[in-house]
Amino acid sequence: MASASSSSAKNLFSDSKRRLADRVMVNVHNSASVARQIVRGSKSNELLMQAIKAFVQAETSMDNSAQNLNKMQLIRQHLGYQVDAIELGAQKLEYVQEQVCCMER
Repeated sequence: MASASSSSAKNLFSDSKRRLADRVMVNVHNSASVARQIVRGSKSNELLMQAIKAFVQAETSMDNSAQNLNKMQLIRQHLGYQVDAIELGAQKLEYVQEQVCCMER
């Protein structure tokens, strides 16, 4: 059970990282586009403001994604601890059941 949870968490982390990389790539391309427009001189101030807004939004999204990844990592770690505790409890329960059976005889 721990490996299934771990693999799904890894898949979730890799998916989040991939999406984050895609967003960064889009923003780099957008920044290059803005630079070309500035060189051309057409509506450079408006495009620059739009690029700045998009960059700020992307930066906020990246910060939120990084925070969410850290939170998910902590949750995964705590779930692992809980699985270990449950397994230990199950082992102890089997021992107690054996002892009860022996006492009933």
